[in-house]
Amino acid sequence: MTTQTHNVAVSNGVNTEALIGARGAFAEMPEAAAFTFRSTCDWVAGSESRNTINGYFGLGEDHSRKQTFTIISDHPEVFAAPDTAPTPTEIVLAALASCLTGGVAAVAQHRGIQLHRVQARVEGDMDMRGILGMDSDIRNGFSAVRVTFEIEADASDDDIRAIVAQSQKRSAVFDLLTNPTNVHVAVA
Repeated sequence: MTTQTHNVAVSNGVNTEALIGARGAFAEMPEAAAFTFRSTCDWVAGSESRNTINGYFGLGEDHSRKQTFTIISDHPEVFAAPDTAPTPTEIVLAALASCLTGGVAAVAQHRGIQLHRVQARVEGDMDMRGILGMDSDIRNGFSAVRVTFEIEADASDDDIRAIVAQSQKRSAVFDLLTNPTNVHVAVA
């Protein structure tokens, strides 16, 4: 059971003042809010690939990250693959969990709620017959995704549910998974 103590300064590691400041700046200059994120994927061998992330466009100019990030993906042995890394779909589930969890921290910080522990468990159901082209009526992607949070915080259960709801409402990855997005694939 959680307790409610909103009068105490909290530290969940989120600079909400900067985020609120960004909202104000973007309201005055909406064109600065247009960001383009990038990833470059190189085939390694078999079903393994390596994604490299460093750089994005935002605030009217290109930016480099402090370091280059690498995400490797592969497939499990049951698909005759070497199983050297998570599958791309598992990476999507991790992205959803990370986005929602980061949002929980930001919303809790903004609302003055101290978090002690946050864990998101994510499951995605997929019928492999779609990917394998066995049945055109079965989609290639997830048929359902479930996210379950366990949160310990200095807040009531209703406050915790409200934090999760607000995180979901503002999550970019939740939006990507639940709304159509124009995706264009081309060969250079």
